[in-house]
Formats: sequence, C-alpha cells, structure tokens
Amino acid sequence: MAGVEGLIRQENDGTLSFGDYTLQTKSKLSDFEYDGDLYKIKTFREITKLEKNGLFVYESVPGTAVFHMEITDREVSFEVEGRENAQITLELEPEKEYRILVNDTNIGKMKTNLGGKLVFSVEFDPEIPTGVKVVKS
Repeated sequence: MAGVEGLIRQENDGTLSFGDYTLQTKSKLSDFEYDGDLYKIKTFREITKLEKNGLFVYESVPGTAVFHMEITDREVSFEVEGRENAQITLELEPEKEYRILVNDTNIGKMKTNLGGKLVFSVEFDPEIPTGVKVVKS
C-alpha cells in the first residue's frame, strides 16, 4: 500500500486513512474536514502525526501509513504499515487502562498517563499492514 494518496482521506466505509512513510521530505495538509472536525497531518519517512481540531491524536516514529482508523468511546482500531518497527503514541482518556491487540494477539494492558498518552511499539513485516486494536478495559 505504501502511502495514502493525498496524505489523508475518508474511506468508503467512513473510516480515516492518513500518512506516507515513503516521502523523503516533510509534507503536511491542514483543514481536512472529517465527521465535522478539522484534521491536520504531517508525514514523511521519520514521523507521522495527526491532529484533530488542534489536539494530538496519533504519532509514529518513524513515519507510517494508517488505514481505516476508527475511534469510538471504547476502542481505537486501524491497520498500520511502515518500513521498520515503529513507536506509536495515541491520545486517549487520562489514567485509564487499555488492552492492546496487534494482529488479534493480545500484547497486554497499559495505563495512560495523566495527559492520556498511550505509547507502544509495533513490529512490521515491511509494507504489509498490521492490525491494531486498543480497547478500554
């Protein structure tokens, strides 16, 4: 799949896809309207970052491409791919416990910090999407 055409898009199923880890230079797009909110994407080979209405949503180091991201009150799910293993940070509810599943394998529970940040790593088979699901316990 590599990168998302146009850096960010709404899929036919109503989910959000964004990011392009193949870019050599930083690219960004602001004011992408999705579900009544404005999104901003910054992406290239070293980092991918998504903001919603000026607030942090997602970050990966190095850069990734995220497909079919869906966020509900209890769960965040998406497919992610990259050239090499990545550290992913999500903004969730502060001081809550979440179960993390990667390709339907439970990799454990983690608690968000006071700011609501949850940080975990994903190992990739190069350019093959990896399923991620983060479920509130």
